[in-house]
Amino acid sequence: MTFNFDAPPDRRGTDSQKWQKYAGRDVLPMWVADMDFEVAPAIVEALSARVGHGVFGYARPVSSTLDAIVESFSARYRWPVDPSWIVWLPGIVCGLNVAARAFAGDGDEVLSLSPIYPPFTTAPRNQGRVPRSVPLALSSAARRWEIDWDALERAVTPRTKLLLFCHPHNPVARVWSRGEVERIAAFCARHDLVICSDEIHCDLLLEPGAEHEPFAVAVPGESGRLATFMAPSKTFNIPGLGTSFAIISDPGLRARFSKATAGIVAEVNALGYAACEAAYRSGEPWRRALIAYLRGNRDFLLEAVSRDLPGVRIEAPIEATYLAWLNVSDLGLANPVKHFEGGGVGLSDGVPFGAAPGSYVRLNFGCARSTLAEGLRRMKAALRTP
Repeated sequence: MTFNFDAPPDRRGTDSQKWQKYAGRDVLPMWVADMDFEVAPAIVEALSARVGHGVFGYARPVSSTLDAIVESFSARYRWPVDPSWIVWLPGIVCGLNVAARAFAGDGDEVLSLSPIYPPFTTAPRNQGRVPRSVPLALSSAARRWEIDWDALERAVTPRTKLLLFCHPHNPVARVWSRGEVERIAAFCARHDLVICSDEIHCDLLLEPGAEHEPFAVAVPGESGRLATFMAPSKTFNIPGLGTSFAIISDPGLRARFSKATAGIVAEVNALGYAACEAAYRSGEPWRRALIAYLRGNRDFLLEAVSRDLPGVRIEAPIEATYLAWLNVSDLGLANPVKHFEGGGVGLSDGVPFGAAPGSYVRLNFGCARSTLAEGLRRMKAALRTP
């Protein structure tokens, strides 16, 4: 079966948050982590069948939905997940907030590694906790982002209770090795920290031969302090259906997490369950084709940035995701997002991720290659504009 990623649907004038941001303006949206591609046909078919049923009451997953997840994770990650470990969520951002509420108290501290997806720091603050960001180190020798272990140790205080870990990491696109995961686990054990491992980008590995190893598989002995966040949303481009879940094998930890959801976390909807099952059961051919296309986009982007965008740098390999972390500090722009918007391209500002003003932007290349090429052409033209 073939899939045409070169001709995605036109999302202008639709309910797309990504495209509505610049409605009425000639700006290509390349910001939020939302791909422009039509989803796998199996998902469309499952949603059509569910809509055809005609009744949309409160929903719970049926056994075939749970089986699809269990079978997929067993085959792909060699992870034997018990269905009772799954706590359903309407989104990972919600999960980060629940984790901060469940595993830390008022005024307690929550660690993360920066730059990082903004809810990793806003979620603790929302819940009256104190976010502590530990900057990643850019290794010039290895040409990759690495964990600054000394800085991580220095960041721990008696009030530190939780580490929010992004695996793979958004926005720097690192795929963490088993050795790094084991060292994180040992660090958390030493300081008695709960670990929440956000793995929603784990099926978007772009390096040939790369494999994702869930935290729970790499360090099975730490299940008593581990919650893993998973979702079909990023891989299969269905974030608008609000279907995610935490996998928590330890009963006590799961009870704490579930208690923190009471009365404030909405239930997953019927269409979300249908799409989730179809994605994990029948979406693999589409996913493989997507990875090949995104890999081509990544390589196109790397070449274009090096050739056409002086003052813009991609400092480390994009090992995973469809997101590029661009260093624009050499441009000397007070507001690089505003500057590029003026040239017709909408990017994510690096400041909410923890970067200094004017230093970084994030670019979403999960789009048709023609759109990517046009966006890069506009960025090149914008560099010639004072």
